[in-house]
Amino acid sequence: MKIRVLDALGCALGALGSQTMRALYEHTEDFGGAGLCTLIGDMRTAPDRAAFYNSALVRYLDFNDSYLAKHETCHPSDNLGAVLAACEYADRNGADLLAALAISYQIQCRLSDVAPVRAKGFDHVTQGAYAVAAGVSKGLGLDVERTAHALAISGTAFNALRVSRTGKLSNWKGLAYPNTAFCATHAAFLAMRGITGPLEVFEGNKGFMETISGTFEIDWSKENLERVTQTIVKRYNAEIHSQSAIEGILELRSQYGFRASEIEKVEVEIFDVAFHIIGGGEEGNKTIVESKEAADHSLPYLIATAILDGEVMPEQYLPERIRRSDVQTLLRKVRVTPAADLTERFPREIPCRHTVHLAGGHRFRAEKGDYEGFTTRPPNRDGARKKFDRLSEPHTTPALRNRIAEMVESMEKAPVRGLMSLLRQAEAPALQEEVLQYGGT
Repeated sequence: MKIRVLDALGCALGALGSQTMRALYEHTEDFGGAGLCTLIGDMRTAPDRAAFYNSALVRYLDFNDSYLAKHETCHPSDNLGAVLAACEYADRNGADLLAALAISYQIQCRLSDVAPVRAKGFDHVTQGAYAVAAGVSKGLGLDVERTAHALAISGTAFNALRVSRTGKLSNWKGLAYPNTAFCATHAAFLAMRGITGPLEVFEGNKGFMETISGTFEIDWSKENLERVTQTIVKRYNAEIHSQSAIEGILELRSQYGFRASEIEKVEVEIFDVAFHIIGGGEEGNKTIVESKEAADHSLPYLIATAILDGEVMPEQYLPERIRRSDVQTLLRKVRVTPAADLTERFPREIPCRHTVHLAGGHRFRAEKGDYEGFTTRPPNRDGARKKFDRLSEPHTTPALRNRIAEMVESMEKAPVRGLMSLLRQAEAPALQEEVLQYGGT
């Protein structure tokens, strides 16, 4: 869990200063609120607004962790901003924070397992309404009755449509979950003050099961808090289902040293979920790439930019990088198709096959089943620290980075307010406004 926290905080710090985050900062500043909780990199504000802003920072780069269920994908560290706000408000320590966050992880992941909603036209943010409310309730120290009402209010009110991730993508792709974090935090505070909600939200007449998910069973009394160990961390700044494909094409590039100018076409076979979300399947054409949102959810763009630049990091989403003719030309030579045998291996694996066709008839092939950061090659503390340093370096001093990382490593011994005090010291230089103009996933 500490590795996931450090990973998410690196993502948050790396997003400071972007145009989208500046807009959200101004929005938060205008709406005000008692200065009870800290915004990463700046002021203090109301708990629900801190949950929104800090969640948006974690999400902006689309570089935070993921969980792969057979028919649903979610990003459990999306819950961190809300849990931080609750624990700071209630003056909890790091052990309380880890427990509350672990609860959010468990609930979101298990609902993704047993109650997927994507095929019904709803977004994974829908399950997040329950995960945030539960984590915030734990952070606030609510009793069983008030926690139940927080879940009931949040689950009833905040059911998100999948259209936020289909077709021509917008900033809302990256802000849908932060908005639910904001709303579900607000719901938990209402429950704290005695406001009640419909406790039959799952199984009741016109409830979640009847209207959205269908019937499912889960015995929460038998659940542990170990689902975090089955989450995966991104090695590349790209949509989660693309990770093995990016690693595979970079390995081919390194092994054979081909140049983009030699390529006639690149064939990528992949499992059906990836094909539909990022390969040009049911969620839209992925060869029209004009923004950061479109680029990080386009497998043709990700493969093309990996071949050209040798990496896929935040710099690959600069507006001028996206517009350049080299990547726009090459991405149209990438062909993505689903393969039944690869689909059968998902989500135990995240498999793909590449065939690179060069002028003159040369072909290079590779197959991948995982990548560095997947459950079969899980992230470690050293890898998490390197990623944290790379993303946070423009906004922190070496001393501040060390202090944040050290506090996360021993956070069960420290108050959450101490961690937030350190995170407030990060800076968002003005030049970042020109660097990352577009919102994240």
